[in-house]
Amino acid sequence: MVVQNQVFFVLRILFLCLLWLAAPVFAAPPLIAPDALHALIADDAVRVIDVREAPAYALQHVPTAVSAPYGLWRGAGDNPGQLPPQAELTELVQSLGLTPDTHAVIVYAGIDATDFGSAARVYWTLKGLGMAQLSILDGGLAAWVAAGRDASDVPVVTQRSNWQPRFNREWTATRDEVLAVLGNGDTLLVDARPLPYFDGRQAPPQARARGTLPGAVNLDSELFFELGSASLMDVDGLAGEAQALGAEPDQAIITFCNAGHWSATDWFVLSEVLGYPDVRMYPGSLVDWTNAPDPLPMANEPSRWAALRFMVFDWLHRNWGVPMPG
Repeated sequence: MVVQNQVFFVLRILFLCLLWLAAPVFAAPPLIAPDALHALIADDAVRVIDVREAPAYALQHVPTAVSAPYGLWRGAGDNPGQLPPQAELTELVQSLGLTPDTHAVIVYAGIDATDFGSAARVYWTLKGLGMAQLSILDGGLAAWVAAGRDASDVPVVTQRSNWQPRFNREWTATRDEVLAVLGNGDTLLVDARPLPYFDGRQAPPQARARGTLPGAVNLDSELFFELGSASLMDVDGLAGEAQALGAEPDQAIITFCNAGHWSATDWFVLSEVLGYPDVRMYPGSLVDWTNAPDPLPMANEPSRWAALRFMVFDWLHRNWGVPMPG
């Protein structure tokens, strides 16, 4: 009897060890459906983070969700793609009660494909800060409500944490790193913006030049979504769009856009959903690139007169609804 108890004890210890070793296999899915989130929201280890503006959060939100508007995760107005200072990020994650062991679920509005970029950018930031259990609510709050789940208007305040994160730049590319890989053929530069930005017809107001990075390929982040939807396509559909990149197996990839928003979606799909092994994002993107102290190489840059024409049509389009030239 004693021997049997000893054998049982040893087997139990082995079983627990195997569970511990297998734990990383059961990682949080990068996308989580409303029903799956509903089953988790009562878990103290899960923190739902609503990145919409505060007034929208006040009207309705996922129960237990804390408010952390997207602007808190971005840089200054002249270069919003840059990360906020480390001290500000530390204060933010501590105020949300986050730790490296928290399963964070990010909620966006669910309006359109561009809206998804806010969740992808926050996901990228939290991963860089050291969080491994991360998910985005697929379809955002709109999908939650459409699934018949209750929303709340009661603000949620959580207990602060004392986490002291240090940003890991494994998934980040700097201006100098991008400059170093131009033309080497080993790194694929992926422009996540709509075509008019890629070919130089449009530009963000903070950028000093139009066009794209030399050698870049265009993969508009909106192509990853069902038409008119704020939800990503299924994995087969995403893989089909990604094949247009022509990336070699294990090739390094750097995504960029105007200011690290659309490119966060491309990074998320390629790295987190499709599992490409070496994908980084250039957060400052073209705003940072075109505001370098010395002019840096550009492609698809229009002539001075063409740029002036595009600027005039852009103003007319925004203020009077005049169609942009083809």
